[in-house]
Amino acid sequence: MESRYLLLDVSDKVATVTIHRPDKGNALAPDVLDEVAAMFTSLGQREDVNVIVFTGGEKFFSAGFDLNEIRKLEKVSNEAYIALFHRAYRAVLFCPQPVIAAIGGPAIAGGFDLTMMCDIRYASARAKFGQREVVLSLTPIMDPLWRIIGLGRAKEVALTGRIYGAEEAQRMGYVSQVFPEGELLASVGAIARDMACHDRTTLAETKRLSNQVLNMDLDGAMRMQEWLFRSYIGSEDNHLRIDALQAKLAAARKEVSVTR
Repeated sequence: MESRYLLLDVSDKVATVTIHRPDKGNALAPDVLDEVAAMFTSLGQREDVNVIVFTGGEKFFSAGFDLNEIRKLEKVSNEAYIALFHRAYRAVLFCPQPVIAAIGGPAIAGGFDLTMMCDIRYASARAKFGQREVVLSLTPIMDPLWRIIGLGRAKEVALTGRIYGAEEAQRMGYVSQVFPEGELLASVGAIARDMACHDRTTLAETKRLSNQVLNMDLDGAMRMQEWLFRSYIGSEDNHLRIDALQAKLAAARKEVSVTR
């Protein structure tokens, strides 16, 4: 697919999607959102992609809404623009493959919301986070934010509109790990490639399960997890991967014994 504001690289079963609007801090104009929705919908159908890395590069993720575009809106003419935002959000959130956000710099307002839609978030030490909608007299996205950091902390993020550094975002559980400035993409790429070696269907089912169990009672969640586990254990791929792991462990033990 042709994209003006997104760069795509696919290798080793990892698709890296980079927002590329550097003159505007990767701000989310309608064309950018349209491309995000189309890109993730397309990637979700690709058999050669097991994991997706979503980034804005080492300098920033996205400065958020393109305020010049929002300023043009009126209440009677905003429906299409709002629908576009949520179409882009849903394309990332419900993409079948795991989506990793690699956040190199500011992820503010709509940019923050996009990182929220990803399954895992890693950040550079220079990253900044802020749900700034309240500052613009707009209401924020609380779900899935509260599922990630808890309701009390999500209320603080939404109601204060303040900016958080990478270390604080990690402490609140929003970011899984913080890497030194300039080392983000290489570090996240290694994690993604390792993850992409796993079975594609198992990765997709695990992501889907993690979204579904939140809305189930404990008994229902346990039954679904049992059913899924029974569906995979004993399969040909399960046997092949057990054999490969045992061979790898045997080789490692042999190497240790030789060095001794």
